[in-house]
This record gives sequence, C-alpha cells and structure tokens, in this order.
Amino acid sequence: MRNGNYDRILPQFLIAKLSENQIMITLHTNHGEITLELETEKAPLTADNFIKYAKDGFYDGTVFHRVIDGFMVQGGGFTEDMEQKRCSETIKNEASNGLSNVIGTVAMARTSDPHSATAQFFININDNTFLDFKSETAQGWGYCVFGKVSAGMDVVNKIKAVSTGNKGMHQDVPLEAVIIEKVTIAE
Repeated sequence: MRNGNYDRILPQFLIAKLSENQIMITLHTNHGEITLELETEKAPLTADNFIKYAKDGFYDGTVFHRVIDGFMVQGGGFTEDMEQKRCSETIKNEASNGLSNVIGTVAMARTSDPHSATAQFFININDNTFLDFKSETAQGWGYCVFGKVSAGMDVVNKIKAVSTGNKGMHQDVPLEAVIIEKVTIAE
C-alpha cells in the first residue's frame, strides 16, 4: 500500500504518471508535508499564479485558516494572527478545464465574483462536484481545480480533523494554528 490509505481514497485516474512538464510543490506544514502536482496544461494561468506566489515566498508562514471536515481545508491567505496578506491581481477563472472538485484535488478559493481568485486555495477532502464549472454565469462558473495531492493525503486528513472555532469575524478556524512553514518547488 503506497502512501498509507491514499491509493484507496483517490480514484485511480488521479494517480497518473507525471508528464514531462508537471510541477510538484511541497507544502511543509507543522502537521507534515503535502505534495501537490500542478495541472500546468489544463489550468496554465492558475498554476502559474500559484507557482509565482510560491517562488515569492508568499505562502511561507501562512495558515490553513478554514477547515471544514467533510468539505475542504483552505489556506494561503492569512497569517497565524488572522491578518490577511496583500495579494497580486486577480486571475481569470479556468474552471471550465474539465477537472472536477473531487477528493484530493486542489482548487482556487474566490469570492462571489467568478474571476476574483488570488492566492488562497483549498484541498477537497470530499467529492465536491457541486463546485465544478457548469456555465459562464455567476452561479455556474465553479471553482478552478489546478492540481492534486500526490503525497501527504494523510497529513490533509490530520488537518481536517483539528478542532475549530471562531476567531474574530472568521469561522471554522483551527484552534491551534495549522501553519504552512515553507513551500518548495520541484520543476
């Protein structure tokens, strides 16, 4: 059994062999390492955006600030003190790329504006296909999947199980910070 129960959790198509231009990013957290395989061909703008933030060290010291067991874990935009980090410009929503918000995939978080994603991302811990692209309408745009967890789903499962509460105006915040200590890139 590779990666603990990982092979049993993700559909087989998600454990595909890397193509030559795939990029791996490792989130080194205080709960362990999570390695992401980015979909540079199907979500090029989104993957490039994420890579830029990673190379700039933006994610270092941020937290998973929203954890909802049975749904997703979200991070990449707040410090441990729940101060929002200043982001670059928003990017075009590439959710029409054919990738689905299934367990183990990584997608961009955004506001109600379909094209408002910047740095925040989430890891699906359930099949959340209701977040998939349906149409180019405000309600139908969905959330762009741009990668998948290729190693460390056991760490994601630890994170999804942490106790959460309210912190200021924020809900579902881990009571003990889940910190992204640093991010490394393998190209």
